[in-house]
Amino acid sequence: MNNNQPQLERQEGCVLLAGPTASGKSALAMAIAEEFDGVIINADSMQVYQGLRVLTARPSVEDEEKLPHRLYGFLKPTELCTAASWRDAALREIEAARAEGKLPIVAGGTGLYFDILTKGIAEIPPISSDVRDRLRGLQRDEGTAIIFEQLKQKDPAMAARLKEGDTQRLLRALEVIEETGTSLLDWQAKAPTGPILDGERLWLALSPEREWVYERCNQRLDWMLEEGGALQEVTALKELSLDPSLPIMKALGVPELMSVLDGDMDLEEAKDRIKMLTRRYAKRQMTWIRNKMCEANCHFTQDLESLKRYFFPIIRRFLLTQGK
Repeated sequence: MNNNQPQLERQEGCVLLAGPTASGKSALAMAIAEEFDGVIINADSMQVYQGLRVLTARPSVEDEEKLPHRLYGFLKPTELCTAASWRDAALREIEAARAEGKLPIVAGGTGLYFDILTKGIAEIPPISSDVRDRLRGLQRDEGTAIIFEQLKQKDPAMAARLKEGDTQRLLRALEVIEETGTSLLDWQAKAPTGPILDGERLWLALSPEREWVYERCNQRLDWMLEEGGALQEVTALKELSLDPSLPIMKALGVPELMSVLDGDMDLEEAKDRIKMLTRRYAKRQMTWIRNKMCEANCHFTQDLESLKRYFFPIIRRFLLTQGK
C-alpha cells in the first residue's frame, strides 16, 4: 500500500470495475488493491465456481494469495449461484472490507451482477426442491426439448424469448411458472426490491478497441489449451458426471471441450468455435458497458501502466472527498 494514501478507520466508498473478458480487469484490480489497500470482490458469474480456474480466467493461486480476493472459487461445481445469492454474498464482503478500513473493489464482467448490486432486482419466491428436482430430472432423462415444449404450453410469451438450447433459462422460466403460477416476465416487470449497495460508488470501466479484445481472447484461449491445462480441467469436470443443466457446464468452452473428449469434435474445430463464442460474449459485454456505464470513468488504453496513470488520480480524489 502507498503510505501517502488517505487513512480511514472505516471505509465507506466502493470501486466498481467492469470490462469485457481479456481486457485486463484482473491486473488493474490488483494494482488498485495494492496501491489503495483494497479487497477484490469477484463479479464474474463463472469465476465463483471451483474447478475451472484456467478456462474461466480466474486469478492465479499466487495472485489470490498476494492480495485479498473474495468470492472466487467459493462454490462447488454442483452448486447454483443466482444473481440474488451473489448480491447477498457481495454485500457481506463489501461490509467486511469497509469494517477493516479497506477499499472494496468489485471487479468483473457480469453486467447483471452490477445491476442487481446497485439497483436491486424483482424478488421471485424461492423454488421448492420438489419442483426443481422434478424438472431437472425430466430434462436430464428426456432432454431440453420437452422443457421447451412445456414452457410453450404454460408460458408462451416467455418461451418466445428463449432458444431451445438455452437449458438453464428454460428450466428457470418453467420452474417459476410452475411454482408461482406467474410468468417470469411478470416477475421481472415488478419494481426492483431487496438490499443494494449503500455509500459512495466510483464506477470504472475498461473499453479498449474491439479488435484488440478479440485478438487477446484468441491468444488467451491458445495459451489455455496449449500450456494452461484447460482440457485437463474439463476432463476432471467430466469425471464428476454432473447434471448438464448446471451453470458450470455452460461455461465458455466447456460444451465444446466435452465434445472433444467424447470424440464428437476435433480440437481445432472446438478451438475455433470457442473463439467465436468468446468474441460474441466480449461484444455483448462491451455493449452493456456502453449502454449502462455511460457515466463511468471509462478508458480505452490497453496497457496497465497507462491505466494506472489514468485511474489512480481519480481514485485518490474519490477517497479524499468521501462524505463531503
